[in-house]
Amino acid sequence: MDRLSALVTRRRRAWAVLVLYLAAAAAVLLAPAPDQVAPPSSSGLPDDYQSAQAERLQAQLPQTGVEPVLAVVSRSDGGALSPADLAAAQEAAAAGAGAAGSTVAGPPDVSPDGAVAVLVVPLDTTGGDEAVADRVAALREAVGADLPGGLTVQVTGGPAFGADLLRVFEGADTTLLLVTAAVVAVLLLVTYRSPVLWIVPLAVVATAEQATLALLDQVLPRLGLAYDGSTVGITSVLVFGAATDYALLLIARYREQLRVTADRFAAMRTAVARTAEAILASGGTVVLACLTLLLATREGSRALGAAAALGVAVAVVAGLVVLPCALVLCGRGLFWPLVPRVGSRGTEGRVWGRLGEGVARAPRLVAALGIAVLALLSVGGLGLQTGLSQVEQLRAEPESVLGARTLAGAFPAGSAEPVAVLTTTAAAPAVADAAAGVEGVASAAVGLGGPEVTQVDVVLDAEPGSAASETAVRELREAVAAVPDAGAAVGGSEATAVDLADAEARDRLVVIPLVLVLVAAVLVALLRSLVAPLLLVLTVVASYAASVGASWLLFTTVWDFPALDEGVLLLSFLFLVALGVDYNIFLVTRAREEAARLGTRAGVLTALRVTGGVITSAGILLAAVFAVLGVLPLVTLTQIGVIVCVGVLLDTLLVRTVIVPALAFWLGDRFWWPGRPQAPAPEPPHGGTPHREGAAALVPTP
Repeated sequence: MDRLSALVTRRRRAWAVLVLYLAAAAAVLLAPAPDQVAPPSSSGLPDDYQSAQAERLQAQLPQTGVEPVLAVVSRSDGGALSPADLAAAQEAAAAGAGAAGSTVAGPPDVSPDGAVAVLVVPLDTTGGDEAVADRVAALREAVGADLPGGLTVQVTGGPAFGADLLRVFEGADTTLLLVTAAVVAVLLLVTYRSPVLWIVPLAVVATAEQATLALLDQVLPRLGLAYDGSTVGITSVLVFGAATDYALLLIARYREQLRVTADRFAAMRTAVARTAEAILASGGTVVLACLTLLLATREGSRALGAAAALGVAVAVVAGLVVLPCALVLCGRGLFWPLVPRVGSRGTEGRVWGRLGEGVARAPRLVAALGIAVLALLSVGGLGLQTGLSQVEQLRAEPESVLGARTLAGAFPAGSAEPVAVLTTTAAAPAVADAAAGVEGVASAAVGLGGPEVTQVDVVLDAEPGSAASETAVRELREAVAAVPDAGAAVGGSEATAVDLADAEARDRLVVIPLVLVLVAAVLVALLRSLVAPLLLVLTVVASYAASVGASWLLFTTVWDFPALDEGVLLLSFLFLVALGVDYNIFLVTRAREEAARLGTRAGVLTALRVTGGVITSAGILLAAVFAVLGVLPLVTLTQIGVIVCVGVLLDTLLVRTVIVPALAFWLGDRFWWPGRPQAPAPEPPHGGTPHREGAAALVPTP
């Protein structure tokens, strides 16, 4: 702590730190990045899962790099297609296929009611995502150029969906950055009521965020981790939120010290010394929690864990090293018009002081009511469903989604994305027969094959992403596994969804207990207590359950989401527990410090009064920043953003404000067991090393 505070001892040191920081950030931003690593499979799953095995075997088929897209033909009035309509559609599809460098594969397949027809266009998928998206765009433009009136052709299928996903994310990084920065700027302006002060923390935080994103390009490929836009988006939001929270805590303590110290450098040294422990513990908790994702199954989860840990580490450096230097060089006038003067009294905390006194009068009742609120909100999660089909993963409805829906209404629901069974060429007919006999399978036919490997295309009756579809995939795997010498692997989007559900269930069993143990260990080390850490962890877990319940009600009533994406529960738990504990750390470390001088009851009241405003501001800001994830069109990010937003608000406004103080008032000194608050040592009489003012320690109870 002393070394950190020494960085702001003199003006020259502060300038040196800022120059070094900016130089390091510029070096990272300008450094050439290594090539990104290819994921082990399109889903990020390893070869332990059949869908990844099937994907690897597909690479051995002839025409590797070619995937079918589907031109779905219908009339805008819903009527039956005439022979002239079919001829015009086939001509348009042929023109579109030619524009995309392909040809139409066979005549149209017409639905039983004659209202929908499907033409298959093999599409070249080599050259990267941008090249595929350009071919899909060329196909769509040519198909729609000369269609007769009333006729509609929608291009769907795997490559088309990937192209639409790429297009809806165009410019998303810039949009996310601008919206996040605007939200942070507004909330800082409201918090500090100064037209100047907000600029400094926002500049430091924005620089940290950009440096973090540049570091991702440098570090993750060298760790052998592949990542995508969702990793970048979540990391960006996390850095903005965490760094701004640390800034709020530091600036609040700096402003306190400016009212008692004439020398602003001395005031900042004290502020850094007294906030460093809480910020380091908070950041360390989040970093350790994020690193547990390195034990996850999916490549994307491991990459997100490394990226988030790196981002929070940068946020801690920005909050404890860079920001103090920037603030102290600007002087007191930075707080204009509410400039803190020596001897002036702050107006912060009056509301929180009165609230604390009210909680202290009936702590048992207040704690019981607060816990009851969390329990009631948790009930909203009953009946929660997980698992989204491919067409349900976007909030927007691009052409590929609309085409898949048209197709599902006229053909078996799995027609748009057949299940792919990869097997030996000799066993392919027997595998097709075994697959056709599975309940829930509409058809099974031998498809593209080579000398050693052949694909069997299986169409399911069930709606993609449904429980019936999952059951059919599992039974299909059992049936084809029984075929002698087949070595069959069941893949495709539906099989991948089943494997992802299994992988996420496994990851929750591994990661969640480990996160709880790590968070508890950090709290025990920080507070030198067993009771307080246990209670803090339990309250954060309760607020997580409540946030999931409340958010599920919002998802089903406001957004009409059919389910949560498989990874949402784990990621939202990780961020909520790690970030929710932050606010308890900020409160309880200050309560411990004050309890050493005033006793537990008065210490908690003082801590609540002096930290109430800053922690509430930090919580509201973090909730708002995570809510910004909703500007992106991916349902997964929206769901994570909403759950974390609701959970942080519950932690800030209920758990930290009401429940934790009530438990501390109720237990008294037992809250710190087996330690007890100890008053600071007296000043040494003759030139010894003084005990740092206001520091508090816990010693074992005799």
